[in-house]
Amino acid sequence: MRSRVVWITGSSRGIGAAMARKFAANGDVVIISYCHSEKDALLLQEDIRKQGGQAYVVKVDVSNHEEVSRAFCTIERMVGSVDVLIHNAGISQQKMFQDLTDEDWRQMMGVHLDGAFYTIREVLPSMISQKYGQILLISSMWGVSGGSCEVHYSAAKAALIGLTKALAKEVGLSGVRVNCLAPGVIQTDMNRMHSAETMAQLAEETPLGHLGVPMDVAEAAWFLTSDQAGFITGQTLSVDGGIVL
Repeated sequence: MRSRVVWITGSSRGIGAAMARKFAANGDVVIISYCHSEKDALLLQEDIRKQGGQAYVVKVDVSNHEEVSRAFCTIERMVGSVDVLIHNAGISQQKMFQDLTDEDWRQMMGVHLDGAFYTIREVLPSMISQKYGQILLISSMWGVSGGSCEVHYSAAKAALIGLTKALAKEVGLSGVRVNCLAPGVIQTDMNRMHSAETMAQLAEETPLGHLGVPMDVAEAAWFLTSDQAGFITGQTLSVDGGIVL
């Protein structure tokens, strides 16, 4: 049986990079895709290959359906059909609702929600044809509970949870499982906008008493897309240390 092909969007850094390392270490062929961080993506690819893993790099703006289509064609030419799609690409912005512009809203929905739609649309036909596939969407604790000054981000992440539930019902009989992760406060570049005081407060508010690291999410991603989770679909697993209960 061939190794699974795992396409992880937004995987040059942070949570995505941790997932790439985890899946590659377990024998999967990993597609590292990025939009801006080419250097980080290439360094990650080199590191994975040094460890004996298989990794390829593809540039794509997931909010652009033409770029997604081209990236998918490139992946198929390089390694064949995609067995596991993890839509991890994301952006963040803190802004009062009344200050949001059309561009702010469209960009947020474009990366998170349109990106999920475009990538799933490309990989799903082959998954259905082979009667096997895993789709994992990365939401957020704010998609579960809502975040003040992050209405557009919260709305986009909540939409991914709805997409997960609906699509899981639609494609389950085709052997395709669809699940979602909702990370809490994870120590990544995206959260460096917060002051040390804010991060310390968030850690204190977390029942486990500390913040998460990217590998915490990667481990959960590995489980949900593995055969061990073969009877789990349509679910959103919170990886948040209990901060949202």
